[in-house]
Amino acid sequence: MRLTPRTLRQTDSPIGVTYALLDEREGTRELLDLAQAAPQYPAAPSVVEHVVSVARDAHGADYVDLAGLPRLRTAFADELSRDYRGQVSEENVVVTAGCNQAFCLVTSALAEPGDEVILPLPYYFNHDMWLRLDGIEPVYLEPGPDLVPTAAAAEALITPRTRAIVLVTPGNPSGVTIPPEEIAEFARVAERHGIALVLDETYRSFRGTDEPAHPLFADPNWPENVVSLHSFSKDLAIPGYRVGAIVASPALNREIMKLLDCVTICPPRIGQEAAWAGLTGAGEWRRARAAEVAEKRTRFAAAMADRPGGFELLSVGGFFGWVRHPFTGRSTEDVVRELVVKHDALVIPGTAFHPEDRRTLRVSISNVDHAALADFAGRLAAAGL
Repeated sequence: MRLTPRTLRQTDSPIGVTYALLDEREGTRELLDLAQAAPQYPAAPSVVEHVVSVARDAHGADYVDLAGLPRLRTAFADELSRDYRGQVSEENVVVTAGCNQAFCLVTSALAEPGDEVILPLPYYFNHDMWLRLDGIEPVYLEPGPDLVPTAAAAEALITPRTRAIVLVTPGNPSGVTIPPEEIAEFARVAERHGIALVLDETYRSFRGTDEPAHPLFADPNWPENVVSLHSFSKDLAIPGYRVGAIVASPALNREIMKLLDCVTICPPRIGQEAAWAGLTGAGEWRRARAAEVAEKRTRFAAAMADRPGGFELLSVGGFFGWVRHPFTGRSTEDVVRELVVKHDALVIPGTAFHPEDRRTLRVSISNVDHAALADFAGRLAAAGL
């Protein structure tokens, strides 16, 4: 008898579907890959050197504590306490195999099938995919005209089944950074209703400012309702090492570790060692890379200022530009296919981040250099109206 797999309630990975379009390319020009966001430079030398030393150590491949390397948890708690002018301790930190795993563990610990979680539009597609896989109902929050979600609009969506509000800031895919005062208002809404505010802060180092992303960690009661998710992939240029972190109350972390023990037993050792080395010895390198990405955002905004081909830049921030295409009579998937097949430019369709087609594209500006950003605008002009 042939095994028949269960049909999952979701689409295939948008990244995989988009990269499959490369097989249809007709051109011979260099591909401008602005799809999956990943640093195009190696990790800091100090990180590489430490990883090599660990790999050579007789105990470098040993299991580590379920919650993660104690020195990494301490170093990260210290950094957050400093950067947010608040108080985070080692017991608040659980290390995970990337921020995606952090989100899956947190939402599985907070909610069960039939519960609801509020996701602002446009959402990060893996968040929406995981919630539906887990039988949790995503409730979509429309943002304001500036693409910033508001706490007042979120509060109107809360029901007895709501377990959390999720924010991604700076946004993936939009790049929009939610103001600190609005994040604080979201926290007050969560507290009033006894639900969690889950902040995905993967791109926190790429906000263009050293000011705290929010004031929540300065409130000694923050663990009662706030959960903060982090990734070291972009910040330290180690995406394949798969290392992230959950920052939450010790009580929630105990439940999360029950799940973590069944999934990975412990986070990968080598990624944690790389993250520790980056946190403790690559500060200047991290600031220089963040400055480079900020300059790319400026260059991309300038390249898009005249709406090449009718393509309009709606927002830019973090690693991303959020662009509206001009073709009212065509599907966004068709527009993306033509961009790669005819113009050798690969982007992710906005339908990956939204339940309906709003003619949007995610452009990962961190993937290419300044000249390529101008070249991309030129290819949009050739593809447009």
